[in-house]
Amino acid sequence: MAVAATGFFDGVHLGHRQVIDQLCAIARQRGEESLIVTFWPHPRSVLQQDADRLRLLTSLQEKRERCLSYGVDRFEVLPFTRAFSTLSAEAFVRDYLVDRFGVTTLILGYDHRLGHDRFESPQQMMDMVARCGVQPVRVEAFTAGSGAVSSTQIRTALYAGDVASATQMLGYRYSLCGVVVTGDKLGRTLGFPTANMLLYEPLKLVPGNGVYAVWVDVLGRRCKGVCNIGTRPTVGLGHARRIETHILDFDEDIYGLDLRIEFCARLRDEQRFDSLDALTQQLHRDCRKAAEIIVA
Repeated sequence: MAVAATGFFDGVHLGHRQVIDQLCAIARQRGEESLIVTFWPHPRSVLQQDADRLRLLTSLQEKRERCLSYGVDRFEVLPFTRAFSTLSAEAFVRDYLVDRFGVTTLILGYDHRLGHDRFESPQQMMDMVARCGVQPVRVEAFTAGSGAVSSTQIRTALYAGDVASATQMLGYRYSLCGVVVTGDKLGRTLGFPTANMLLYEPLKLVPGNGVYAVWVDVLGRRCKGVCNIGTRPTVGLGHARRIETHILDFDEDIYGLDLRIEFCARLRDEQRFDSLDALTQQLHRDCRKAAEIIVA
């Protein structure tokens, strides 16, 4: 038997956390398993709803790890297909939640949707769940600042480079994970070698262009760093957007290795300098500032 919550849970933000906390509390009270049922890939990518603009806050693996770290017992992924998208809410509850997963209680977020049905009110959806023999429990919205926390709000903040607001809504610092690839090594000639990152999840949202203070996880170590996201207007000559990180007090060969960066603060906009010397001076200032403001 299980107490379940369903949804895409992109970002596993504080709104999702409120649902998960309720899920785990009720499951413990009843001696049942706490279960997250999610979907992959994102419905928009399958249904081609602005799929070219879709960017994710979490990869599937990140989402799984974060849900389990919050106390969820079991994490199940259902393949999202066009055929799956045509399921009615009732068929989804009966065929998947009840018959496949043994769900007795369903935790519903304030804006939760089930199946392709368009319910006129949350109560109508809860009544349907109850008819299927599952107890519905509705969780109110988690609000911060101007309104309910949502994945859309967080994406908007990150696109603007506002990693501080994103952190407040996520409940943790936003991060990127990838492999270190070879660059043109210009940073090394300036005294600021950088690790160029190729993301493991191509659809992962990259914050807006700018310079950021970051934590860097590499070689089992946690270091302070400065990350530049953008086209390097001083030297880039119109090259594609890059994610380059200078790791403070670090001099190891890490090409081909895993790298994870965690955004602490935005330092400044990306800008074009009149000379490499002016760029170098600014990089020194960026490193000093990052070293001062990054804390555990």
